[in-house]
Amino acid sequence: MSKLVKALITSLVILLIAAIAALVVVLNINAEDSDQPPSIDEIVEYSYQSPEITTDLDDGSFVRVQFQIITDGKKAKEEISKRDFQLKNILIKELATMTEEDFKNGLTDLEAQLKTKLNEVMVEGQVTDVYTISKILQ
Repeated sequence: MSKLVKALITSLVILLIAAIAALVVVLNINAEDSDQPPSIDEIVEYSYQSPEITTDLDDGSFVRVQFQIITDGKKAKEEISKRDFQLKNILIKELATMTEEDFKNGLTDLEAQLKTKLNEVMVEGQVTDVYTISKILQ
């Protein structure tokens, strides 16, 4: 009987070690996948194109601008599309303090500000990038 118990315990220990090794391998594969930058298909799938927004600048100039907003997932994309009114509000407030020169030279800063402000109101996911896809300054 004791040989049977020893064989059973040995078998259980071997199975436990194999299960732990398999778990480590699976977790490492998932960790490596998450470190990869998103593919262009994922970027397109999780991006939201804002409507064109026309507003005035601080110096009386008018600007029409449109953005492509990249999110980190499907839920975040759905949320940003529902927060369209907040996006417009943030843009109008940011543009109202800019002059024509600020707008010409500070488009990258505007994109960063938009990303930061949108992430402050987001609940599901976050905005990862903001790209200006159309701008007209009059």
